[in-house]
Amino acid sequence: MNPWYRSPQTWNAYGLEWEFTYSKLNRKRTITAEGFTLNVPIVDTSKFPSPQAWHSAWAKRNKKRLPKMELSAFTPELDFSGASTSSSPSSEKSDEQADQTVQIEVEVDELTEEEERDRLHLERQVERAFYLAGKALAALRSRRLYRSTHKTFEEYCRDRFGFGRHAANRLIAGAAVVENLVTIRHQNRTESDLVTNGTEVLPTSEYQVRPLVALEPDQQREVWHQAVNEAGGKVPSGRIVSDIVQRIRERTSMPNPYRVGEVCSLIAQDNPELRGKGGCWCIVSEIHEFSCTVTNREGDYTVRLQHLKSLDYSELECQKMWELNSRLRRLQSEQSLEEAGRSILQNLGHLKRPYLTALEEKLLEVLESEYGIIADQL
Repeated sequence: MNPWYRSPQTWNAYGLEWEFTYSKLNRKRTITAEGFTLNVPIVDTSKFPSPQAWHSAWAKRNKKRLPKMELSAFTPELDFSGASTSSSPSSEKSDEQADQTVQIEVEVDELTEEEERDRLHLERQVERAFYLAGKALAALRSRRLYRSTHKTFEEYCRDRFGFGRHAANRLIAGAAVVENLVTIRHQNRTESDLVTNGTEVLPTSEYQVRPLVALEPDQQREVWHQAVNEAGGKVPSGRIVSDIVQRIRERTSMPNPYRVGEVCSLIAQDNPELRGKGGCWCIVSEIHEFSCTVTNREGDYTVRLQHLKSLDYSELECQKMWELNSRLRRLQSEQSLEEAGRSILQNLGHLKRPYLTALEEKLLEVLESEYGIIADQL
């Protein structure tokens, strides 16, 4: 999901807690903290990848407005050699004195052994959070433990957890990737335990392993190892993993994973043609060896595989989105379409579900009626 449409978001910086909010009604984006209200120009959402990146750039320009930061624990050495230019006897120093340094020691708040153990335990819980969620969802789905209250797994996920089947499936698939990276599956057991196989840096979010889902187990391990190396031994971002998968795909001629008619989300990244279109849904219209031609309400684009993310819609859902795309393109081509109408189309172009609400359908029908477009003739 495009970070500029995820609201609210909070983070700590410069001694304050900041919150980013996005209003769908007036498209206003605001970053607030105690004593601060910052309005983000819409044009800046295409210049910066996230609210945090915009805020960091703003902070560099407005250092004097920010509260003074408390210094972290450190032991700096201040070199006073040659600091004085006075020629008076009191200011003259010997070479030995000039080479001396003044050391300032700041007390460090050390953790006790028990606190160190608690910290390590809690960090492991955070790291495994999405893995454990994926494993739990897989068990709920396979055993149909939702059947006493819900007819389908999707309805159960929406009511109980607030996300749909596709998000659940991504967590389940991501957990399977993690298990492949760090697990030895024991024979004669119904459950598999996490047993390290030497992999010390583990994924901490589903997004980091999403590009690995379509790969074979050996390829998953290879890509993750390369990604950790490129990240300097730290947890790699999803973009690093995706870039490596793309390079391997081009080198080994891995088959294009997308199909004609599939609904995907656009990832702008470094593609100037997609600037401002990140997060928009599109439909694959042509398949090439290392790219796809896609269509959405604004036109057709040929993009590399790394700029697409499948939304995992069913065949029927893809067909409905194709029909919706046709309706939106007809309206988008109307030269006399007012700004309010274009705002509605823009919002519909960022849908994260394969259907319209009753209100959205009504608004679309009003627009079609206003401009003489009959939906069932498309």
